[in-house]
Amino acid sequence: MAPLLAIGLGAGLASALLFSVVITGSSLALVLSLVAPLPILIAALGWNHRAGLVATLAGAGALALAFRPTAGLACALGWALPAWWLAYLTLLARPQPDGAPEWYPLGRLLLWIAATAAAVTLIGMAALGGGDYESFRAAMRRGFESFLRVQASRGGSTPGGVNADLLEAAVGALPLFLASSFVTILTLNLWIAAKVVSISQRLARPWPSIADTAMPKTALGLLSGAVVVGFLPGFVGALGLAVTGALLVAFALQGLAMLHVISRGRPSRAMLLAGTYVLAVFLGQIMLPALAMAGIADAAFGLRRRFPSGAAGPPTP
Repeated sequence: MAPLLAIGLGAGLASALLFSVVITGSSLALVLSLVAPLPILIAALGWNHRAGLVATLAGAGALALAFRPTAGLACALGWALPAWWLAYLTLLARPQPDGAPEWYPLGRLLLWIAATAAAVTLIGMAALGGGDYESFRAAMRRGFESFLRVQASRGGSTPGGVNADLLEAAVGALPLFLASSFVTILTLNLWIAAKVVSISQRLARPWPSIADTAMPKTALGLLSGAVVVGFLPGFVGALGLAVTGALLVAFALQGLAMLHVISRGRPSRAMLLAGTYVLAVFLGQIMLPALAMAGIADAAFGLRRRFPSGAAGPPTP
């Protein structure tokens, strides 16, 4: 018990430190804050979810004491608890008739990542707006205006008026972009943490074939419902947009996984995958929607079964 507490305490303090460096305002600090869930994920995956829970409490408590209670609450709800929950699901298993464990499916885990991202986005919006949606929009509108004016002044130009329609569109689409970004951050943190723990041979779960990840068909119904709800006013519509953005990125990841599967054994596989990743990083506004459509089609019609790989090969990590 003592080693578990020590691991959890250390991981929580490391996570709190990474979370708090963002106040410096530097680009490096922003990047470091994005990996704040990593120590908690490593503790939970490498030991057990109780170590992750200790890390969550330690990190939130440290921030609450060092700054203010709201800082600890923001860390707990925004980073720590989602990391603990995803690690818990990753190591969740049930015994099969032969006694071997059946691990939690990666497709359902990806769906939970999307749901977690949407929930955290809505909670953050409600907190920023004091529970009032119009207050949140007004705060974001002022933030965008200030940012554009600063950028204009740094570029040596005279700050001009901001297009009101464009500004309103950006503020309205913010839930979608925040949730989609959060899915990417959580997924990368979980993959890095699992890889680190696996290399150290502390990962209880055998390394899965990530390329075979496929969300259940219920994700299609959730996406359709979220798109409709996104047209409603207030926080209800914001939730619809957040779920839509989160699921679109999740489907894009499934589309990428499908590409790994159907390209197995083909001579141009390395070039195809490398080109896809490069385009996804540098031309994401084009490539990510295409991958999302591929993932949706795969979930609806089972594309990876209709386009089999070129040859049988080892599972892709």
